[in-house]
Amino acid sequence: MSVIIVLLIASISVASLFLAAFIWSVKSGQFEDDYSPSSRILFDDKPSDPDHTL
Repeated sequence: MSVIIVLLIASISVASLFLAAFIWSVKSGQFEDDYSPSSRILFDDKPSDPDHTL
């Protein structure tokens, strides 16, 4: 029965660590790019070498 308590405490501490990392990343502006992911698929990639275009 004590193993369940140890595993419960360990899982809650890991979950709270991931929650804290997520909150920190949101507050630091990691997810602020709203425009480019939706429009990136609309534009072609530029060729890396202009001599080898089709």
